[in-house]
Amino acid sequence: MSKKILIVRLDRMGDVVLSTPVIKAIRGAYPESHIAMMVRTYSRDIVEGNPYLSEVIIYDKNGTHKGLIGNLRFIRELRNKKFDTVVVLHPTNRTHLILRLSGIPDRIGYDKKLGFLLTKKIPHTKQFGMKHEIAYNLDVLKYIGIEPKDSKLYMPVNSISERKITKLLTANGVNNSDLLVAINPGASCASKRWGIEKFAKAANGLVEKYGAKIIIISGDVDKHFGDGLALLIKNNCINLSGKTSIADTASVLRRVKLFISNDSGPVHVSCAIGTPVIAIFGRGDRGLSPKRWGPSGRSDIVLHKDAGCDICYAHNCRTGFKCLDSITPQEVLDAADQILGK
Repeated sequence: MSKKILIVRLDRMGDVVLSTPVIKAIRGAYPESHIAMMVRTYSRDIVEGNPYLSEVIIYDKNGTHKGLIGNLRFIRELRNKKFDTVVVLHPTNRTHLILRLSGIPDRIGYDKKLGFLLTKKIPHTKQFGMKHEIAYNLDVLKYIGIEPKDSKLYMPVNSISERKITKLLTANGVNNSDLLVAINPGASCASKRWGIEKFAKAANGLVEKYGAKIIIISGDVDKHFGDGLALLIKNNCINLSGKTSIADTASVLRRVKLFISNDSGPVHVSCAIGTPVIAIFGRGDRGLSPKRWGPSGRSDIVLHKDAGCDICYAHNCRTGFKCLDSITPQEVLDAADQILGK
């Protein structure tokens, strides 16, 4: 049966990447249907070009759709598309209200944040971190009669980014025989950020042992972390901080043998394209733990330590982020040895 189905995920980069198995599962169940995904502007690169999608809908909260008038315009546009079903993967008040006012008759999602506006409500237990976010996303589909068989992440190849990164790396003296390692020192919260000096020691160790060339990546907001790290790496460093889009980042990660990162969105981009990850985690709260948010690849390694805290206060940490600080550069190097095979 042909339907018009909308998938909605309006939070961060990594969250959208972790939602991509849902797209394939719905397409498998409804091969002839029109399937769209609604994301924020900054997540466009993750889903545009996905072969299982018919359409990508951009909700530009801070631009075109800002304020009451902008939201009403967006609601009208969405209503005119006449979707039959919407699957909401991350609950927010704004999302549920927009979808209700858009007149989509079948609205499925987690019972939180104005959950009463949904027509099928799923108990929200994500905060307990009993399973991975991918599994939580796929769980929603059971409420529309789909039993997913594949949890693999997907990130499309962007030909413009491929050409850009090839040209950029060539200009920086990279050749096919170089062992490339990418590092991301940024993250959205201080409770996720390992020390720059520790990253530098690990990077310098990789340069000394493997002759690795280090590529630093970060978003615009975290550019100062990347710039600071670049100053501490002795040689063989290419600093791309603030210079890459999400599609560009994927193109960089396709070319490296290893990605070392804080708990952040690029970890999941790396998993989607199959590049091994060493992910550094802090926080002890179960809902924020690696069990829910860790990398999903077979070769990936998580470094995460229990600091003995009864309660995790995240960015308001009272112990100086002991959980992060207790992870050493040598532990990162040991993990790198496991992945690089020496």
